[in-house]
Amino acid sequence: MEQADRYIRFDWAIKRLLRQKANFGVLEGFLTVFLGEEVKIIEILESESNQQTADDKFNRVDIKAKNDKGEIIIIEIQNTRELYYLERILYGVAKAITEHISLGERYYEVKKIYSISILYFDIGKGDDYLYHGQNNFVGVHTNDRLEVTTKEKDALVHKLPAEIFPEYFLVRVNEFNKVAVTPLEEWVEYLKTGCIRPDTEAPGLKEAREKLVYYNMSKAERQAYDEHLSAIMIQNDVLDGAKLEGRMEGRLEGRMEGRLEGRAEGLVEGLAEGHMEVARNMKKLGVPIEIIMQSTGLSEKEIENL
Repeated sequence: MEQADRYIRFDWAIKRLLRQKANFGVLEGFLTVFLGEEVKIIEILESESNQQTADDKFNRVDIKAKNDKGEIIIIEIQNTRELYYLERILYGVAKAITEHISLGERYYEVKKIYSISILYFDIGKGDDYLYHGQNNFVGVHTNDRLEVTTKEKDALVHKLPAEIFPEYFLVRVNEFNKVAVTPLEEWVEYLKTGCIRPDTEAPGLKEAREKLVYYNMSKAERQAYDEHLSAIMIQNDVLDGAKLEGRMEGRLEGRMEGRLEGRAEGLVEGLAEGHMEVARNMKKLGVPIEIIMQSTGLSEKEIENL
């Protein structure tokens, strides 16, 4: 597959370009493919969780949108490993629910939330590159799905819990190793490689070929974008090096005190040194100390002494 143009990474685009109404077609196509139904975005919602901040390139990039059904869609991109990631996306969904229902409103005003996480780290074991989770109440003995009768605006409505409870999508980008055939596979291929095939018919990707061209950005925007990529590469290299060093030290210790204990200690020491190196690089890039503390777990004094 030839790549006639260099395309902007989705994590950069989603924070700086896809918020513009003129570019909604890219975002709508992405959501249409992943949610399996046509999606129309009516507005981008702002909250504390999806503002542009100095740590964008080191941690998550997210966007919160409302579709024409009044449902809320959260898209989050995570470039580096986070130990309590599942807990954090649960908290983000819960916060979105409470943000969009006012005190005194009835419960039927609660909106369904979709949470899509695009992950560039190994979150755990699994053979697929896409995982989907939603709430269903299934009979323990009958295996049937419960259907709930509710009253909305003086009318009786039958709903499945899945129509109300949040849905979660985890996209494990690095696990995708297929020849892209379907629109979903083409999108994941773009997320992984940055390539968009010239003959694509996938919703949103045709628009992306026009809207997300690297050389359409100004010189200053290209410089900021290149620094963003460089920062991600530095951090990933440092963390990978720390893991490798930890394994090597663990093997040496294992010969002397027992392989299992040695590997564990070596890995901890290697990761600790990795966090120090990440902090040094972030400090050189001018990242605020508060953000370095959050990203590495180091104290303010430890960072100041680097």
